[in-house]
Amino acid sequence: MANLFLKQAKQYLVARPTYPEKLFQFIVSKTPNHDHTWDVGTGSGQAVTSLAGIYKNVVATDTSQKQLDFAPKLPNVRYQCTPPNMSMTQLECDVAVQSSLDLVTIAQALHWLDLPSFYQQVKWVLKKPHGVIAAWCYTVPEVNDCFDPVFQRFYTIDSKPYWDPARKLVDDKYRSIDFPFEPVDGADHTGPFEFKTERLMDLDGFFTYIRSWSAYHTAQEKGVELLRDDVIGDFKRAWSEDGNGQKVVKFPVHLRIGKVGDLN
Repeated sequence: MANLFLKQAKQYLVARPTYPEKLFQFIVSKTPNHDHTWDVGTGSGQAVTSLAGIYKNVVATDTSQKQLDFAPKLPNVRYQCTPPNMSMTQLECDVAVQSSLDLVTIAQALHWLDLPSFYQQVKWVLKKPHGVIAAWCYTVPEVNDCFDPVFQRFYTIDSKPYWDPARKLVDDKYRSIDFPFEPVDGADHTGPFEFKTERLMDLDGFFTYIRSWSAYHTAQEKGVELLRDDVIGDFKRAWSEDGNGQKVVKFPVHLRIGKVGDLN
């Protein structure tokens, strides 16, 4: 996972969306205690600021030190670069001891993980029975009726050969991803629950977002420039159709959330 985003760490920070407060309000309403949280695959900290404003202590991990270098420095957040395959001993040393965490969060990263090993770790560190795991992804952005068909064609045809197969789990809104946890209190399923985040962007900012994709850099490594002159021309025409240089870009967010239970 780290290698996929190593080259575009700064672009990732600048171009990727943050997450809506309603998402965090929903998660916090399902965690009885707000003391200790682990944010997995934190990247450059897109979820950290909101988590740090709610939970007393946050440990945020990623396999890319370059990504972590761009993350916000906050007094109650500890960043830790971890190996892709972390042992239980390393987990206890670098992240948390057994049954000590109120919440584990994974933003836009669950589909990259070795799920059986990761879920074993989650069940070990969460408090029983009410410790919560919350994992979410966002799907492709929505702009307007003129721009969206052009972008969808680019996403589903031009960029498709360069996405990792795990991307299909995101396109499916995490509905088909393995998630062996109990529904949280007040819910009868583990999701996905739907939210939406918005970001004001100009077209250059939107291009920076595309350049932050793992698929974009995979294509480059194969000698393919996805943002060819003709593609950029199509985007410019569609973007300028309404006369507004800046637009509110909406990213649908899809949350899976569950509690660890008693594990009996």
